Amino acid sequence: MRNNIIHPGADELVYEIREIVNVGNRIEKTGINIYWENIGDPVAKGELVPAWIRDIVADTVKNDNSSFGYSPTKGLLSAREYIAYERNLEGGAQITAEDILFFNGLGDAIATVYNYLNKNSRVIGPNPAYSTHSSAEAAHAGASHITYRLDPKNNWYPDLKDMREKIIKYPEISAILIVNPDNPTGMVYSKDAIKQVVDLAKEFDLFIISDEIYSNLFYGGVEHKKLASVIGGVPGIAMRGISKEFPWPGARCGWVEFYNTSKDAKFARYAKTIIDAKMLEVCATTLPQKVLPKVMGDPRYYPYLAERNAKYWQKSQMAYEIFSKIPGVSVNKTYGAFYMTVLFNDGVLKKGQSLKAANRAAADIIAPLLNTDKPDKQFVYHLLASRGICIVPLSSGFNSDLNGFRVTLLEPDIEKFKGIMNEIAGAIKEYTVS
Repeated sequence: MRNNIIHPGADELVYEIREIVNVGNRIEKTGINIYWENIGDPVAKGELVPAWIRDIVADTVKNDNSSFGYSPTKGLLSAREYIAYERNLEGGAQITAEDILFFNGLGDAIATVYNYLNKNSRVIGPNPAYSTHSSAEAAHAGASHITYRLDPKNNWYPDLKDMREKIIKYPEISAILIVNPDNPTGMVYSKDAIKQVVDLAKEFDLFIISDEIYSNLFYGGVEHKKLASVIGGVPGIAMRGISKEFPWPGARCGWVEFYNTSKDAKFARYAKTIIDAKMLEVCATTLPQKVLPKVMGDPRYYPYLAERNAKYWQKSQMAYEIFSKIPGVSVNKTYGAFYMTVLFNDGVLKKGQSLKAANRAAADIIAPLLNTDKPDKQFVYHLLASRGICIVPLSSGFNSDLNGFRVTLLEPDIEKFKGIMNEIAGAIKEYTVS
């Protein structure tokens, strides 16, 4: 090309969660049945959307012709007013419909939030990270994502000392990202933990981004607190959506809530830039916004979520019981979202470890992929070729310096779920003694 047309952050756009699917698909063609534990799609894993939610969607399509048209740029007023009303009932930061902006899923929101941040400003995020955030932030800056440590020895809570040190070390940091409940660890922030992050943001004049896509998916006796409940006068952005809750990931329906734009002129201008950028796209998808107040306002909604959460808690305890007994790995119970992270202890993964592939073709497929300096990624490929179980390595999949992997708690058949977890456990034992 006449000019260099490559974006400086192009190499930072990595999404291992889906990229490993390409390998899994190739291995599946060799005759191996694949158990997809790599991606958080409840529908793909067999969770059924309740009939009453389907009826609401069907009735809206059938009887409301405007559901086929554009919505206002910010989103339908009825949906935004409902969200603002429910948010304000919870206490904390108060918002109006004007403080809410709809997107075509949180992937769209995340990309926009980072893309329109000043190129010299950075957002510090957790390690392990959710790769959509870490990749988008790194691509925006054209440099590696800056992270603070989540401490596996403290239930994956953030290491506030490390966060403070990084904020001081990198003066270009302008915001702190939290994911609550967290993906990939399943940790749920306590109110005090969020308050400490807010205090740091206030001290260093930063804003906060809180990804709360799993905000109603928590269990095991913990209490989930949204950012708005403790943010006070600090500027912030909360991200929410329906993809995991209804669940309706194919709707591509998410939104952001802006807090305290009146408290900081620069933050207000940044928020306006995000809104202006959405105006160039016209609007987000209309139908999901139409049904959102009807579904969330239905008296069956929260009992339905409670039933789902109870099943996730059951599987969290089951998986913890299985993995906690394996020498050489560490694991914490999951209390939110539907993921669990398993860590390999230092020194457990070594050169020369392997699992026998289920067939020669599968062995040939993974052979060139094993030339990586990520030992947990090598284990994941061996597991895929030998057991047909597709999981995500922690290092490359979640921008982490830790070795481990993420599994989901989504398999609805409890015996099948138990069998998959036991297969992974057996593979770990075989792999680490080979």
